[in-house]
Amino acid sequence: MSPGTVAALMFGAFAVLVILRIPVSFALGLACLPVFILDDRLSPILLISEMWKSYNSFILLSVPVFLLSANLMNSAGITERLVNLAKASVGHLPGGLGHINVVVSMLFAGISGSSTAEAAGIGSLLIPAMKKQGYDASFSVAITACASVMGVIIPPSILMVVWGGMMSVSIGGLFLAGVVPGVLIGLFLMGTVLIYARVRRYPVYQRSSWRDFGRALQAAALALITPGIIVGGIVGGFVTPTEASVVAVIYSALLGGVVYRSLGLREFSGVLYESARLAAISLFCIGTASAFGWLLAYFRVPQALVGAMAGWSTGVISTGVLVALSFLFIGMFIDAIPAIIILGTILLPLAQSAGMHPIHFAIIGVISIAFGLVTPPYGLCLLIAASIGKIKVVAALKDVAIILLPMLLLLALVIIFPELSLFLPRLIAPQYLE
Repeated sequence: MSPGTVAALMFGAFAVLVILRIPVSFALGLACLPVFILDDRLSPILLISEMWKSYNSFILLSVPVFLLSANLMNSAGITERLVNLAKASVGHLPGGLGHINVVVSMLFAGISGSSTAEAAGIGSLLIPAMKKQGYDASFSVAITACASVMGVIIPPSILMVVWGGMMSVSIGGLFLAGVVPGVLIGLFLMGTVLIYARVRRYPVYQRSSWRDFGRALQAAALALITPGIIVGGIVGGFVTPTEASVVAVIYSALLGGVVYRSLGLREFSGVLYESARLAAISLFCIGTASAFGWLLAYFRVPQALVGAMAGWSTGVISTGVLVALSFLFIGMFIDAIPAIIILGTILLPLAQSAGMHPIHFAIIGVISIAFGLVTPPYGLCLLIAASIGKIKVVAALKDVAIILLPMLLLLALVIIFPELSLFLPRLIAPQYLE
């Protein structure tokens, strides 16, 4: 079978299965079976074999451990302390709670590495509070969902760990490259909140005193050390990403159980169960997506794509636009992790042929796929926020579209100016760019 035939067969079968509401992780595995059956050289047992190979990765072991760390931080009451710090910092700006929402998301992103954990943890606290203060429910849900995407852009990031592990890119370099774009997204969102507050006359808090700010900073200081432990340890070469995730879990457990005394044995067992459930879903997706990607590579589908586009004379910017559009589209329908494994594998040869740096390519992909967390019909973070806000997803779509505009502008800037993502790795750890 030709690469085109295989691609049409696999993606066609996958699309039909998704339309039939088969879970994405199962749909990816089942979509491989027709090719295994039709080609005499292959056997369906290879599906299990390739899934097993994908699990045999020391780096990917950090995925469930980072999920455990994020859930421990949520259960330990860290979010409330970050809210108090954000209130003391930006609560006096027009639309105070909106700015607090964004700043808390930025701070929590440096701790959790998971957007869904952000949407659930921050949303459960701030969406009811925003509605109570007179903020529109649609805006409260939209800003919470959109701000939560920073969880997988600002390091540490589970998606960057998966990308680095699957495509042999330095995870330390990816973490550093995500800092500037992630912070800029936060600033762009705060600018959007300011415009909303001016137009809709949202309330503000009284400016906090320096003493109040100092108290809030002191209360949150131990939690804010977490990003330094994780990112600093990886970039400094002291620990691997997997070892850093274990350190983060131990630190989170000590913080919640011993220092803050907010995490008891009953809560801890619940956190373990929830983390295991989420990890099982994520890892099963990684297995079936890896088998799907291997089959595409076996029939040289990525190379056929590069050959088909060779006549377009694509440069770095045009290739970056293509990469972004591809991830934005597929992110509307499937989870971020299988999207990275499948689409990243297909587009990597194209990026290489255009001379795009692997870290620049990765950051464009991660930012684009992160936006898929708030775009229907998948839009997991939007679904979580809408559920907390007790409104239908469709009611928040207008505000989501408006808030996404400056975020898409930031994505365009990252594509056009690679230094936005490469500046920090080049400054702090140039060896990651070699």
